[in-house]
Amino acid sequence: MVQHLLYIDPGSGSYLVQIIAAAVLGVAMFFKNIKLYIKSFFHRTKKDKDTPPS
Repeated sequence: MVQHLLYIDPGSGSYLVQIIAAAVLGVAMFFKNIKLYIKSFFHRTKKDKDTPPS
């Protein structure tokens, strides 16, 4: 039986972790922006009756 040992040097390993972290945060921000856009589309602002029209 042949065993294959995989080695990732520290430079490549930290680069791989950085890519994964950036991808996860990018997807999270993408969906957060979509959620806020949809929420603002359906949200109405209340007008104060006490303030005179300008």
